[in-house]
Amino acid sequence: MPDVPDVPGDAAGLRAANARLRELLAGRDAKVAELRALVADLQAQAAELAARAGQNSKNSSRPPSSDGPGRPAPKSLRTKTGRRPGRPKEQPGVTMELTGHPDHVLRHAPSACRNCGAGLEGARETGVERRQVTEIPLVKAEVTEHQMIEMECPCCGDRTKADAPQGAGAPVQYGPRVAALGTYLWHGQFLSRDRACAALAEMFGCAPSAGALAA
Repeated sequence: MPDVPDVPGDAAGLRAANARLRELLAGRDAKVAELRALVADLQAQAAELAARAGQNSKNSSRPPSSDGPGRPAPKSLRTKTGRRPGRPKEQPGVTMELTGHPDHVLRHAPSACRNCGAGLEGARETGVERRQVTEIPLVKAEVTEHQMIEMECPCCGDRTKADAPQGAGAPVQYGPRVAALGTYLWHGQFLSRDRACAALAEMFGCAPSAGALAA
């Protein structure tokens, strides 16, 4: 802070010294206000840094990958029931069982004796072991063409064409099952519209456009 000027003895000198002191005090007040603003800014920055340091994927919108090595251990949202992992002892197990009405039966007979190598054609059957494989058959969309025949009357010469059957109102269209399955994939299984169309193409060989599925 600048030195305070010497106080003169006359009135004019006193007034000049008073004005000088006022200038010095005003400069000091401005400097104090500037320092206070700087301190407030530094405090705000420190608070913001502390808040950022305390953020993680649990208390903010940050992804778990940003937590770093010091991230908090994940906690299960399941409530503890006291049960041990696995199937309870009193609960019976569930396994696949052989069905008595298979759709297809393929017989596999040995052609030669495993012991001596003799042929077994016409030999007596002494037993059979059953094994079943459950599989979804290959499904491919079928195209049915409807031909509306036009015929000429032999009496009056007028020509009459047959009416199109129900469900064939356009030259090319998809049937109700395709529409139902596409709607199920889109709304029932929450696939996007494009992915629902792609699933129909990959599984059944028919590829409706996104606009056709929406319609």
